[in-house]
Amino acid sequence: MSMQSWPLSERPRERLLEYGAGVLSDAELLAIFLRTGVRGRNAVELARDLLSEFGGLRQLLEADQANFTSHHGLGPAKYSQLQAVLEMGRRHLAASIQRESALESPQAVRDFLKAKLRHELHEVFACLFLDTKHRVLAFEVLFYGTIDGASVYPRQVVKRALANNAAALILTHNHPSGVAEPSQADKVLTERLKEALALVDVRVLDHFIVGDGEPLSMVENGWM
Repeated sequence: MSMQSWPLSERPRERLLEYGAGVLSDAELLAIFLRTGVRGRNAVELARDLLSEFGGLRQLLEADQANFTSHHGLGPAKYSQLQAVLEMGRRHLAASIQRESALESPQAVRDFLKAKLRHELHEVFACLFLDTKHRVLAFEVLFYGTIDGASVYPRQVVKRALANNAAALILTHNHPSGVAEPSQADKVLTERLKEALALVDVRVLDHFIVGDGEPLSMVENGWM
């Protein structure tokens, strides 16, 4: 059945305008993005089928171009639109933590780091560089690794901290396995970086590990 024949109160776009995006299901949100269905399936039915084929919304959003466009109803144009939407979301999160102290908006920092790193298939190490008031100066990915590790060189971290004129920074890396628990190597590395950066008067405020769910703070768990 075409969605045009649905009551207005049941159509995803009208429900979004009336009640907000938060009340919509994953399939309804995806249907609004798709705009149209395919022969024999309206946009909501197509969205449900795609979510089933990909295994969920996250897997669909993080699919590479070849996988994304191999599914019926999705092509290069839709892939480009999706990547633009995701990047706008990341930039919105980046702007939200640049307006005020990162320490005053810990959830915004978590959301930003999660958006930046959770989709990475290999381990990535990055830094959020901060000024004297802990406002964000820059976010930089410094090291790329394998599926289970990345080599991190304190000298390079110090070099980028000085280049950004940072007074403090937040370390972060992802665990592609989805388990955010730090390894012993993570704890040792954090201490080495704290010591190296202290020599140039740059404070390490926290080390976030990004996996599934909320990024883990080493400070909050007493590991720093």
